Amino acid sequence: MNVFFEEDGSFKVASIMTEAQGSMQIESASGKRSKVKVNNVLIRFETPLAGFMDAANAEVDTLDVDFLWECCTEPGFKGESGGEFGFEEFAQEYYGRKPTPKEAAAVALKLHSAPVYFNRKGKGRYKAAPAEILKAALAGLEKKRVLAEKMAVFVLQLKAHSLPDELLQKIDMLLYAPDKNSFEYKTLDAAASDSHLTQLKLLQACGAIPSAHDFHLGAFLREHFAKGTDFSAQEISLNLDELSLADAEAFSIDDSTTTEIDDAFSILPLADGITRVGIHIAAPALGIAVDSPLDKEVMQRLSTIYMPGNKITMLPEAAIRPFSLDAGQIKPVLSLYLYVNAEQLIIQRDSKLELIKIADNLRHDALEPFFNETTLAADSGHPYWAKLLYLFNLAESLEKVRGKYDPTKPAQIDYNFYVVDGKVSIVGRHRGSPMDKLVAELMIEANNQWGALLAAHHVPGLYRAQAGGKVYMTTKAEPHQGLGVAQYAWSTSPLRRAVDLINQRQIMSVVQNLAPSYPVNSEALTTHMRNFEMTYQAYSEFQVRMERYWCLQYVIQEDLHEVRATVWRENLVHLDSPPYMTKVYGLPELKPGTKVSLQVQEVDTLLMELRTKFIAVLADEPQSGDILPIEATDIFMEDTGQVGEAKLDEEKVDAVIADSHNQEAVA
Repeated sequence: MNVFFEEDGSFKVASIMTEAQGSMQIESASGKRSKVKVNNVLIRFETPLAGFMDAANAEVDTLDVDFLWECCTEPGFKGESGGEFGFEEFAQEYYGRKPTPKEAAAVALKLHSAPVYFNRKGKGRYKAAPAEILKAALAGLEKKRVLAEKMAVFVLQLKAHSLPDELLQKIDMLLYAPDKNSFEYKTLDAAASDSHLTQLKLLQACGAIPSAHDFHLGAFLREHFAKGTDFSAQEISLNLDELSLADAEAFSIDDSTTTEIDDAFSILPLADGITRVGIHIAAPALGIAVDSPLDKEVMQRLSTIYMPGNKITMLPEAAIRPFSLDAGQIKPVLSLYLYVNAEQLIIQRDSKLELIKIADNLRHDALEPFFNETTLAADSGHPYWAKLLYLFNLAESLEKVRGKYDPTKPAQIDYNFYVVDGKVSIVGRHRGSPMDKLVAELMIEANNQWGALLAAHHVPGLYRAQAGGKVYMTTKAEPHQGLGVAQYAWSTSPLRRAVDLINQRQIMSVVQNLAPSYPVNSEALTTHMRNFEMTYQAYSEFQVRMERYWCLQYVIQEDLHEVRATVWRENLVHLDSPPYMTKVYGLPELKPGTKVSLQVQEVDTLLMELRTKFIAVLADEPQSGDILPIEATDIFMEDTGQVGEAKLDEEKVDAVIADSHNQEAVA
């Protein structure tokens, strides 16, 4: 005796060897023996086992599923109560006689293969789908069939590096917010898989990403500026009638590309060997009212966004120009005056809201040849040399007071990126040069003292603090251990950073003896602080990403086939030029600081990858005096994802942040 049975959703035949209650031992035509439940057996038959399934499948091909459905829905065939029926019952109705085992098996196979037409109700039992439901289901199947055919055509086009118009219309979704359930995504995914490419690389090959730079920028803009970067509110209200004109003229020191000049200095000799040094900060808080339309936009942007070759300003040009400390103009400023004695000690400090004339805007590239480490000993001939030397000596005195003066500390390099007509130049500058130290120390002094002023008058502000190696923001005056100050309130870049604008409002309330814009326990102040922390981090990561892009573009631009690098740790190296951190797989075990030569194998500005191959060691021993840029630490942390693996030099980081215009490099 043989059986036709169902097992794991498929149908099989076998010979019965033994049968017990509820189960039987069977043997297939191939000789394999197994056990099957009696309930799974659908037909018992005596005909030969060999060829049974082939004959049944041949009979299946003669059965039309639509006709079968019509037969079981005719009034003459009701099946059992509820419309259910067994396959053998239906086979007898269909053939008009008792079906042969092969015919009955064929009907079972056909019914089972058409679940849209026949709903399963148990082993060998079915129920015809209602006409309305069947119609909808068939329409769905037809839609899937059409889509499958369309997908097959589109996949062929994509593999031939041609982008179908239908996918082009959804390119924004495919690039920046893929919907994995969409037809377009599934099509692209299938084509990318067949092509052994990532989806981005396939889209690039199809011409959908003509510019890797614009792709990276577009991702950032889509997330942070979905409505565009233009300002809707630009009006300011400015009344300067009550401000007096300062009795000294000021000058600024900035990169040649800086357009938002928000700090300047003045020097005025007084009697008894006292010199008054003025730190003057642009005062946009005078013209931007709290919760005004423009202020609300500012508190959304929170900072100017920098990237090589471009920037997105926190303020519109109409709000920058009335306050930017441009040469030859008289501008409102918040001033901190330091009264310095002959021993370079500060004996008095005063804060004042006033007007001042800006005599000059000194620029790094023009100034540095006349004012650097080698020109401190004798007059270089620059008209501001004496004033700059005085401020530099004061800066060193301030650094010593903070306990951070260390002339033996190895220098680091900061890099400015200049992009003109798509060509990038990367200029390294030693951090801690006289020009940088002068600006940074005076900015630290201002941020420290104005933070102390707020604390003394119990006016809340936004502070940058550091304790136990952790840097954080707070509304309370807390120490910044890395900088060696009792408090540190960002206040010197109000044209480019919302925190500074907020603090300036608070400082002005103290100076003018007015109620603060943000009172104690201000919910708005806390909200702005939290928003700023998250947003500023995102902006910083974007800037690093774009600098990495231009480093890779520099390799392509200069057609570099071999580069020098310094081992940072394990297989991570820092290129000498451009300043780029990358992993070198296959790098032999070398001491950190070892100089190596690398072969450039592949540069991918879209996926931000640089593939190199180790060539040779250029120096046997680490060089203790090697200069590594702070950006190297940032990029290392980004690549490994291990924030705690490398610690920033917080003293220098915050010093440079306080002097943020030193980092601006926009062509």
